[in-house]
Amino acid sequence: MTIVVLVGTLDTKGLEYGWLRERLLLRGVEVVVVDTGVIGSPRIPADVSRAEVARAAGVDLERLRAEGDRGAAVTTMARGAAEVVRRLYAEGRLHGVLALGGSGGTSIATRAMRELPLGVPKVMVSSMAAGDVSPYVGSADITMMYSVVDIAGVNRLSAPILANAVDAVAGMAKGFAAAPRAVRPAELGEGGSGGPDAGERPLIAASMAGVTTSGVDAARERMTEHGYEVLVFHASGTGGRTLESLADRRLFAGTLDLTLCELADELFGGILTAGPDRLLAAGRRGVPQVVSPGALDLVKFGPLDTVPARVRDRDVRVHNPSISVVRTTARECAELGALLAAKLRAATGPTAVCLPLRGLSTLGAPGGPYHDPAADEALFAALRDGLRGSAVDIVEIDTHLNDPSFGRAAADLLQRLIADASE
Repeated sequence: MTIVVLVGTLDTKGLEYGWLRERLLLRGVEVVVVDTGVIGSPRIPADVSRAEVARAAGVDLERLRAEGDRGAAVTTMARGAAEVVRRLYAEGRLHGVLALGGSGGTSIATRAMRELPLGVPKVMVSSMAAGDVSPYVGSADITMMYSVVDIAGVNRLSAPILANAVDAVAGMAKGFAAAPRAVRPAELGEGGSGGPDAGERPLIAASMAGVTTSGVDAARERMTEHGYEVLVFHASGTGGRTLESLADRRLFAGTLDLTLCELADELFGGILTAGPDRLLAAGRRGVPQVVSPGALDLVKFGPLDTVPARVRDRDVRVHNPSISVVRTTARECAELGALLAAKLRAATGPTAVCLPLRGLSTLGAPGGPYHDPAADEALFAALRDGLRGSAVDIVEIDTHLNDPSFGRAAADLLQRLIADASE
């Protein structure tokens, strides 16, 4: 039996949830409805009442209603829904989750979804899905669908969108029920060993962007030859945050952090920052790491017409219709080198930095539009100065980052660090 859990506020969205439930039943899927409303009366019956959800958060529903604080109510019911969903999954009564809502409903439902293992189907239909969804998704595999119109009744625009969501979660849940594929970091084991289909291969994290693909691919292939499974994270802000989150749980045997453009975005106002804590988790947890200043020769902004006036007089390149890039100056590179050194000095585990002396990306390689040896050297000099006297090894390689030989050398270095750490 396949079971889909619906998580929503049945006072404000009850009729819409009733519509979802009926169509899921027609598709041969059992349904468990969890009510996360607080103020009004539920419009349809719930299988898990709002009082039970509040109790799961350690709060009395009537007291919560009496306080009349919407923010507190949303926070409490989100916490309770997460506990309920986690319990339903543990009991084998959840093969997928579907929810719909505006900002409040999306906050509640996605908080619950983030508690589930990777691989468990999670679909969120939201009026917030056309904007920045990172606060809702976090590092989870949540499928966000834009509702186009607000969730206020089922009409000629919303009906086909909701029907697609039903078909999506029903199909995913049936597949999941037939062959569960959930993965929790804890199930993979500390240091990334074991886990479903892993074949006992330890896990390695690698960071990559379009401008560092060739070098990172070469490193990935070499680490695979060494007997590791490599997980590659796109240096897009969310990818860096996810890498940090998993490294903080000691999921990885080592990290190949060869693409650090998120640091430049954080420092100079780019749009794909991973926040100030990027490049700290592996070092904090003592995970062996090899780092390279890949893609620190550019800062990423939005579409060309959104590039800030302060940098428009520089060499602005269109990376794709959604992303424009600007070359970092020698002064900015020096700042990045100092920042990188400070982060690496804080590491408690084996750490090495590989410097590609002939360029940091496809754009910055010899012949590329961002090839600027003086700017790169400003970064290298600041990094060397900042790491002087530290335990961090500096390995200088006389090629550019996307030369396959660079990736292979970085991978071989990480393999040695891991081997030395295990002795």
